[in-house]
Amino acid sequence: MIRHLSFANLRNFRDAGGYAAYDGRTIKWQRLYRADNLGFLTGADLEAFHALKIRTVIDLRHDFEVDKSGRAPETEGLRYLNLPIEGRRWNAHERYEPGSSIARFFSDRYLECTEDRADNIRLALEAIADDGPVVVHCAAGKDRTGIVTALALSLAGVSDEDIIADYALTGLATEHFIADHLARTPYVTMWPGFGQAPADAMRFFLAALAERHGSVAGYCTEVAGLSADAVEKLRISLTEG
Repeated sequence: MIRHLSFANLRNFRDAGGYAAYDGRTIKWQRLYRADNLGFLTGADLEAFHALKIRTVIDLRHDFEVDKSGRAPETEGLRYLNLPIEGRRWNAHERYEPGSSIARFFSDRYLECTEDRADNIRLALEAIADDGPVVVHCAAGKDRTGIVTALALSLAGVSDEDIIADYALTGLATEHFIADHLARTPYVTMWPGFGQAPADAMRFFLAALAERHGSVAGYCTEVAGLSADAVEKLRISLTEG
């Protein structure tokens, strides 16, 4: 099966299938996708997207981001959910202290998302549990998408190390993100962590959730309010074997 799906105008569209899950089961291929901005889908890219028979798009961006750069094109039978999970704005240019750990900066921002928008995180996880292929995306398919994908995979029993490795695959797209940024907004200075996906960012994030809530499942049920039935539904619907 193919992990990285090729699109002319997307840089980070991936299948999250194939990972070992609970009780000897495996995450289904062609069931959970993660991606960057689907507002860039046009022409042949849009045809390739339709061929995946995705039923639900979960867009984790702010309304103003959707207004500025577009959303997945409306298609009959395609459910679109706009569920922003960033509360406090990141503003890396202002909040990042030069010379400090980029991975720690990312993980701290991820924790803020879990604190500020647990409501939409719950809704996203419930939507992932529904039948049919689903794609989760934000602007780069890295940070906000990485959070929700990590939580879903963890609930399904995927190991932390596999979740971390999946997150870090975004690093293969970093040079493309930089090139796109320079082409579109050459006048905007990039902060040192732009486009990066250091493995330690996800490692720190998962460890912090476990320390604060006992486990990822503890966060999802006790803070986000995901029901036990929803957790079981997600585990069954995402896995096979």
